[in-house]
Amino acid sequence: MPSVLLIEDDDRIRLSLAMALEDEGYAVRSVPTAEEGLTEQRREAADTVLVDLMLPGIDGFEAIRALRRSDDVPVIVVSARDDTHDIVAALEAGADDYVVKPVAVKELSARLRALRRRARPSAVAMASLVFGNLEIRPHAGEVLLHGQEVGVTRTEFRLLCELANHPGQVMSRQQLLRLVWEYDYGDERLVDVHVGRLRQKIEDDSANPRRLITVRGLGYKLQR
Repeated sequence: MPSVLLIEDDDRIRLSLAMALEDEGYAVRSVPTAEEGLTEQRREAADTVLVDLMLPGIDGFEAIRALRRSDDVPVIVVSARDDTHDIVAALEAGADDYVVKPVAVKELSARLRALRRRARPSAVAMASLVFGNLEIRPHAGEVLLHGQEVGVTRTEFRLLCELANHPGQVMSRQQLLRLVWEYDYGDERLVDVHVGRLRQKIEDDSANPRRLITVRGLGYKLQR
């Protein structure tokens, strides 16, 4: 049974969401603070973490950053804050997805299933893919730059593999949403922020990318 760690300080929301996810077939552990959530994840790692942003003590942004320092567990933000700044900041902190309250449980469950299917190894070409000093090993779930392993999340890895499997080909944001997030439609900021995070990891100068290129008005491509 897939497991979910829910970090939510509102008692009513935490209880109702936990019960609804259990009805969907998930084993749910729920806590009201980020501190308790981080302790729980260290004690027994969940398959996915759901986190609110407005939490007492450590907020959701810092909780995501703390998780990312030691864990590539998929993280979905579940928050009432829906302005662009908060969404982008949460994704830049390391979240894989963002859902705005009130939550439609069936939609959230679909996103959880998509995240589980995003586990390594990727369902793309299994041979190593080489782009100059960048090597992607789909079979091992590894990314190497100048021979040194680069730490990437599962979503970043899947995104990089999809681009690498179509070398030099421009892929639109909507194409990438379908292939990586499995959404027929969705928020293109998911793609933009994850591309930005990848550039910080695989480019020698992320401000002047030479591998992961933006083609204005069309999308992105990975070039050799």
